[in-house]
Amino acid sequence: MVQIKDFAVEQWMDKYETTAKFNVAETCSASLSVRDLQTLSEDPSLHPLDDILDRKLTYGAIRGSEQLRTTLANLYSVRTPTPLPADNVLATAGAIQANFLLLYTLVGPGDHVICHYPTYQQLYSVPTSLGADVSLWKSKEAEGWKLDLDELKALIQPNTKLIILNNPQNPTGAIIPQETLDEIVEIARSSSIYIFCDEVYRPLFHSITPMDPEFPSSALSLGYERTIVTGSMSKAYSLAGIRVGWIASRDRSVIEACASVRDYTTISVSQLDDAVASYALAPTTIHALLRRNIELAKRNFAILDKFIESHRWACDWVKPRAGTTAFVRFNKMGKPVNDVTFCETLLERTGLMFVPGSLCFGNGEEFHGYVRIGYVCETQVLEDGLAALGEFLEEGYEDVPVVKKTAQA
Repeated sequence: MVQIKDFAVEQWMDKYETTAKFNVAETCSASLSVRDLQTLSEDPSLHPLDDILDRKLTYGAIRGSEQLRTTLANLYSVRTPTPLPADNVLATAGAIQANFLLLYTLVGPGDHVICHYPTYQQLYSVPTSLGADVSLWKSKEAEGWKLDLDELKALIQPNTKLIILNNPQNPTGAIIPQETLDEIVEIARSSSIYIFCDEVYRPLFHSITPMDPEFPSSALSLGYERTIVTGSMSKAYSLAGIRVGWIASRDRSVIEACASVRDYTTISVSQLDDAVASYALAPTTIHALLRRNIELAKRNFAILDKFIESHRWACDWVKPRAGTTAFVRFNKMGKPVNDVTFCETLLERTGLMFVPGSLCFGNGEEFHGYVRIGYVCETQVLEDGLAALGEFLEEGYEDVPVVKKTAQA
């Protein structure tokens, strides 16, 4: 039997998210209905399901419809010398399946994997369960969650198969800047190592613009064939409920291998889901959709920033630059609070839901006092949740214990 660690963050979400009064743990941009999506379109007379209402609901296109894969390929072909072929994109049931499928296909016993950290637990627990040796490449909070390239070079072994990145990063909201990405590619190329970048929060950049030299392009545009990216409709596109994600690579053999392995799991993405995703990503809709979500992220980020600045006696952070999440540290007189107890007490007394960092991102040994906040929810939910948090910090914070001895990251 395969041994794999409990997926802490997903179990936490499953336990509490449907009953929380103020869910400020959700990592998707505030969700949309099909009707909402239609109103964003430049041609609202078109319905997202117009082309499918009379179609028989067979399995449909096994690898994703031609329309969906072509649209995605075009998005990855912007500012690249060679367009990405549609056949180099494979549709999946969300990015979580894309990530699992790719890791299951590429990684096995005897392989060594280097994983950007902290990050979504799936990215390092799955390779470990498959028999790989995993080294965590730890970003440095004191330097804005920066990655040290010399440390990457030191981590590489003769059997290193894969470097895993998450850009923008969950839970910190940090980015890997363009220059660093370029250098990672050169390091990987010198040893023929695959680069896998989970870009599920791309292109939700709220505190950096494409004019900034640090603005990161997709890893797929860096000119290295052994690069694979994953993405989905959930985070930046507000459509988690349709369960559409994808794997894309310049290396067609990777796509073919993943497609072959996927035959044993999900045969195809639902035709209904595929149709809604295709509609959302079409030129008539995508610009308004992203504008809506980037504006929401900017507005909510400013609200959260103001709250943290006025409660510096209890919390601090490295400001996120992209995505939907922030990693905020709560403390008392410099000592980190017990973040699990803090989150549980908040839920019980106020209905406000956060994600505890030490449980869900640090294996219990790191990130004591940290909570992940998903702040690109509906603005009213964030405002009401922070109001409840403010009252708790004034009236109930004294009941939350501190962690006296920690192994801080």
